[in-house]
Amino acid sequence: MEYRIEHDSMGEIRVGADKLWGAQTQRSLENFKIGVGTDTMPTEIIHAFGILKKAAAIANAKLRPEKMTEQKLAAISTACDEVISGALASHFPLVVFQTGSGTQSNMNANEVIANRANQILGKALLHPNDDVNMSQSSNDTFPTAMHVAAVVAIKQRLLPSLDALINTLIRLEAENEGVVKSGRTHLQDATPISFSQEISGWRASLVRDRELIECSLSPLCELALGGTAVGTGLNAPIGFDTAVAEEISSITGYKFITASNKFHALTSKDELVFAHGALKALAADMMKIANDVRWLASGPRVGLGEISIPENEPGSSIMPGKVNPTQCEAVTMVAVQVIANDVAVGMSASQGNFELNVFMPVCISNFLQSVRLLADAIASFDKNCASGIVANRQKMHDNLHNSLMLVTALNPYIGYENAAKVAKLAYAEGISLREACLKLGLMSEEQFDSVFKPEQMI
Repeated sequence: MEYRIEHDSMGEIRVGADKLWGAQTQRSLENFKIGVGTDTMPTEIIHAFGILKKAAAIANAKLRPEKMTEQKLAAISTACDEVISGALASHFPLVVFQTGSGTQSNMNANEVIANRANQILGKALLHPNDDVNMSQSSNDTFPTAMHVAAVVAIKQRLLPSLDALINTLIRLEAENEGVVKSGRTHLQDATPISFSQEISGWRASLVRDRELIECSLSPLCELALGGTAVGTGLNAPIGFDTAVAEEISSITGYKFITASNKFHALTSKDELVFAHGALKALAADMMKIANDVRWLASGPRVGLGEISIPENEPGSSIMPGKVNPTQCEAVTMVAVQVIANDVAVGMSASQGNFELNVFMPVCISNFLQSVRLLADAIASFDKNCASGIVANRQKMHDNLHNSLMLVTALNPYIGYENAAKVAKLAYAEGISLREACLKLGLMSEEQFDSVFKPEQMI
């Protein structure tokens, strides 16, 4: 491999001749061989750095035109566009487990953008620190990249998947209107419910989760950029924070504002904790829905068997013809991972010491993994399972009419204790509620038939 010599404040170091990064990225590569190939900095963060570096250059050109010339701005903007598009992805090799401030990833972005811009210009005009990092610090750029990446990922990946599943459930509600089945509490028979009502519970849970996620986005749209090293804004021109937030809004199409208190913005990650709490709520509801679906589809002959779900692949290497609720299982595994990630996000946020949080890379890595996993799992569940749910109406009817808890309808006429006697006798002797009620002499045939109407108990 051919090398070139790069230097930084610590001296010279060899860098691959075909790499756009510089000395500080190379030092990080050599010093943090932790999770190489598996735990690299999330792509969303790299793209967010492209956005914020472009926005910062535009703001600097307005506020410090003597330093950020039109020539420099044009080259930086082009290089940043390539970062945003993913064209320079191979030049961002650093791992999550590096300095807790994310300084090395900030410098990775500075070096790649500066070197690429110099390639575009055909001369060494731009410096990573003096030009690309102008008016900034790693301490305010990394938390800004975290918020931008979180908002974009939620809006562009998670919410569309969630909306599609909600629409599928709305369709299933309409298709199953009037289909009555046995309700279940504590995994035991309960009073009747319509299948559309049961589905509406799933749908309403997801709608509420969406509302909670939306509520969490507003705080995430506040940016730390402009606080520089410790929140005082040292070396940033007056108005830079506002100007750069406006430019980030323009580039992304989402409204971002500058954080009113930069000391808070640099050290506290409470906005991410709050937002991930909403993600955890969604994960918990998806766990519940997926479990409901696989219970209802269990069997098909010796389980509940009240619904059919798509048969996507063989379920066993030894049992021929077996088909399993694999999409449900995938969703529940994702839910477990998201709930686990919530611990990492919360613990990371608790490590804001004095003027900086130094667990930011692991915090945002877990956050973004949760967004990606939820978005993908929900889309897969919708396409490969939920959209193909079909009610087994005969099985629902049979289970409903075999349920002892239909006896609840008799409470107003014979009282709770007598109704309990009816249920226990029916269970003990394997007879119907009607037969048990008549055997105990609690009602006549006409009286029983006039009040015992399971389909009207919903």
